Amino acid sequence: MIAVTKAKAKLWSRLGARATFGQALLEQAKQREDLYAVSADLCQSSGLVRFRDEFPDRFINAGIAEQNMIGIAAGLAKDGTTVFATSFSPFVTMRACEQVRMNMGYMQSNIKTVGLGSGLIMSQLGNSHFGIEDAAVMRAIPGMTVIEPCDGGQIMKAVDALCDYDKPAYLRLTGGPGLPVVYSDDFEFQIGKAIKIKDGSDIAIIGTGTMVYYALKAAELLSEQGIGASVIDMHTIKPFDTKAVEAELDKKLIVTVEEASVIGGLGSAVAEYLAPLKDKPSQLILGIKDFFPHAGSYSYLLQSCGLTAEQISADIVKMMEGLS
Repeated sequence: MIAVTKAKAKLWSRLGARATFGQALLEQAKQREDLYAVSADLCQSSGLVRFRDEFPDRFINAGIAEQNMIGIAAGLAKDGTTVFATSFSPFVTMRACEQVRMNMGYMQSNIKTVGLGSGLIMSQLGNSHFGIEDAAVMRAIPGMTVIEPCDGGQIMKAVDALCDYDKPAYLRLTGGPGLPVVYSDDFEFQIGKAIKIKDGSDIAIIGTGTMVYYALKAAELLSEQGIGASVIDMHTIKPFDTKAVEAELDKKLIVTVEEASVIGGLGSAVAEYLAPLKDKPSQLILGIKDFFPHAGSYSYLLQSCGLTAEQISADIVKMMEGLS
């Protein structure tokens, strides 16, 4: 079991999402002889160089061919092998969508696909590499689990949990080096069970991935204006923890925030849950609106998509004023 300490959290923050994932998989491989890694010619970008060097017989480079990569992973999984298949998020979820749908969704092969550099962190590479639609695509595939860790410690715990999870899953990695720390002390991680980080009496902010940190910062800004905000880390987008939302139905407003399209992701999952309820709070869905952002630095992209703590809190205040 992976334990989070302040020193480890600081190290994983410095490494960033992809390198931390690589370290997590390497540690698991030392304990599990049936663990394989498959990459679409992205060994270094996946943080898997040490994995490849220490376990060359359990690392497969499929080349720049994500569709073939999923087929290879399915063949390994057929023999009872746990397989992690990695590529940049749009390539593994959209280029290989048919193979993912059939081999993982329909056939329920025990494959864990890993979307590298999802969200906006690929910055200067632009929309060919941005992971905007991937959460919605993977969430729509029947039988697919979708997990989005918020920091390095949660990446370590998610990989650990996925190694014992016998269902197909998509691990969505957002953020880069200097990944903000959300959990500096140890915590319990369970697939499908959200974590309530902060209590608040007025509204609930439900975040996933990098946006959990920004949700916490937005809650601090809101408290200065007399608005008490609960903050929930919804690290598993599917299966969705409805009980975590049910506990917040007494709030005036439920806010979702994600570094992904506002169409089909976390916000949609919450809206689908709320829709049939007779008595429910209003909802504000924050994320990447229905457009392709211009390439630029990561901070510029977050700003242009309204995903800084200041922008999140300002949007919430505006919504609250409209409700009063």
